[in-house]
Amino acid sequence: MSTITRTSAPPRITRPGVTLAVIVLCQLMIGLDSSIVTIALPQIQNGLHLSGTGLAWIQNSYMLAFGGLLLLGGRAGDILGRRRVFLAGVSLFTLASLAGGLASAGWFLLTARTLQGVGAAVAGPSTMALIAANFEGGARVRALSVFSAVTGAGGAIGMLAGGLLTDWASWRSAFFVNIPIGLVLLALAPRFVAETQRRPGRFDLPGALTSTVGMTALVYGFIRAASAGWHDSLTVGSLLAAVILLGLFLALESRAVQPIMPLGLFGDRDRSAAYAAMLLLCAAMFGMFFFLTQFLQEVLGFGPLKAGLAFLPMVLMQFTCVRTLPRFLPRLGAKTISGAGAVSVTLGLLWLAQISASSGYLSGVLGPLVLMGMGGGLSIMPLNMTILSRVPPAESGAASGLAQTMVWGGGALGSAVLVTVYGAATAHPAGPIQIHGMTTAFAVATAFSTLALLIILTLRPR
Repeated sequence: MSTITRTSAPPRITRPGVTLAVIVLCQLMIGLDSSIVTIALPQIQNGLHLSGTGLAWIQNSYMLAFGGLLLLGGRAGDILGRRRVFLAGVSLFTLASLAGGLASAGWFLLTARTLQGVGAAVAGPSTMALIAANFEGGARVRALSVFSAVTGAGGAIGMLAGGLLTDWASWRSAFFVNIPIGLVLLALAPRFVAETQRRPGRFDLPGALTSTVGMTALVYGFIRAASAGWHDSLTVGSLLAAVILLGLFLALESRAVQPIMPLGLFGDRDRSAAYAAMLLLCAAMFGMFFFLTQFLQEVLGFGPLKAGLAFLPMVLMQFTCVRTLPRFLPRLGAKTISGAGAVSVTLGLLWLAQISASSGYLSGVLGPLVLMGMGGGLSIMPLNMTILSRVPPAESGAASGLAQTMVWGGGALGSAVLVTVYGAATAHPAGPIQIHGMTTAFAVATAFSTLALLIILTLRPR
């Protein structure tokens, strides 16, 4: 997401409600796709005969492409026009969803998920920028409030829709549902969403390529280690390639005239700490989703719909916190509230690390979900405010885009590390879910969130 440079008044919006609905619907489609597929993972595994590590890539391929290309997507909107890039991203996302629903093999679905991530990275950064371009004053405040509420509700809708569609139809419906949404967006956006002015500039393609491929190699190295071990040549080669490529990325960004990740963003100590804390919290929580979804269905015997409903308390708690947080944030400050959120996430993960095959939903799962919903709701918004505090206007788009990269890149990396931990703790990592490996993974996720808490404590009160 990049800032918009305007030299004239915003265009006249004849149907502001329709304009906002189009923008918000795109954000909802992108957000729920990360959770709607989560519920269907066991059915996807059975239908396409995927291993446990192969299943992890169904999520990681989407998150890596999304997180790795967000900065480039934001830059494209600045140069080419936000609405044009928005429509291109929605088109790609819709076509990739169709391909995912028709997939007959694991590699086919993996390719479709990657293309979905690319489409989301192209369209996603333009959503808030289009609100800024199409609304102003009190209308913009109201539009952003609706946008935030829908963003918070996306997880709940995705879990419920994924369970409902998988239970009543099949896992393929989780992909097909995006097609009518995408077609509606493509029909309405040209009529009701005004285009933004373009800014001269150039694309930092070397930076986007090295960062995305480097992160992919890093995640693949961890996932490969789960099944083949740390001495495997592909494991070692992938991790070595990741170190080289990510180092090259930093070198390129330090010399680029218009980098997709200005290194000056890390010059502020608090902003750097907020980035690190966000990455660690998302690494812990995304990994939790991967294992807990399988626990609910394979150990507790929940069907897809019931498993989706099981996550509802967490998302309702998160939604409630996000909506009430602005009242307390000015009095308590970002450090206090985000620290309390990290404590809540840590306690929830520590509780999950104690579950066993005899644990029930009420005794072993509900409490942790409520704690983590509270923690996510309390921590992410204050960390975003810390990231954007005192950032130069010309770099606010890069700063917010990098924050989204930390969310999705951290989620992919965290899932990969926890899958590796799970594999090391079990004799057969590709087989059915094993409680000891899962609780070990939750313990490592607890370490991630604890480290995030320690980093948050270094923030200066503001």
